[in-house]
Amino acid sequence: MKLLEGKVAVITGAARGIGKAIAVKFAEQGADVAFTDLRADENFTNTEKELQSYGVRAKGYTSNAANYEESQELVDQIAKDFGRIDILVNNAGITRDGLLMRMTEEQWDMVININLKSAFNLTKGVQKYMLKQKSGSIINMSSVVGVSGNAGQCNYSASKAGLIGFTKSIAQELGSRGIRSNAIAPGFIITEMTAQLPEEVRKEWAAKIPLRRGGTPDDVANAALFLASDLSGYVSGQVINVCGGMNT
Repeated sequence: MKLLEGKVAVITGAARGIGKAIAVKFAEQGADVAFTDLRADENFTNTEKELQSYGVRAKGYTSNAANYEESQELVDQIAKDFGRIDILVNNAGITRDGLLMRMTEEQWDMVININLKSAFNLTKGVQKYMLKQKSGSIINMSSVVGVSGNAGQCNYSASKAGLIGFTKSIAQELGSRGIRSNAIAPGFIITEMTAQLPEEVRKEWAAKIPLRRGGTPDDVANAALFLASDLSGYVSGQVINVCGGMNT
């Protein structure tokens, strides 16, 4: 039997990158997958088709996770379409980097709303279904910079640190009803975004990592699979660093 067979997963921001890798990994392991993205572009359509090719139910939804009302409507529609919700991965996120002295209020608010408020919105929406089921796994995508901070990313670091506090609080609130809440803190992960960095910058990053390489989206997806499955049935309120030892 596959690790997630019979389970329904909701993954935000999953048309590309880490979110897509998680969605594919979950589908490989038998989960029905509802994923979201802001736009129904080519990546969105291709992701939906790829997930369906694993023989599971999969559907993409266009939604702004930072909008509260829209998020509640989204969750209710997914529950109606799929019948239940067992796993939530709060993955939607953006960066608007810059030193504090140059950062605008708009850059701050945008990152906090999309990275942090979206997790509140979706978790608020799914909890009523998980409470009825007396089971569920909530996975919040934090970052190593949410653990240790990073110059030039005070907005991003604050949003990811906030997710850790949110994760631990939800674990305490909902644990008695069989609902687990954990966070993943990826380090330097090779994605389309980081691949655009100059080669010397990427080499400099890799040199700081004990495993001497950047991570892959699959490295993060494997950690998410563990947290989503019953293998982690007694794991809650934790932050798993997927960083090659960078945060040791």
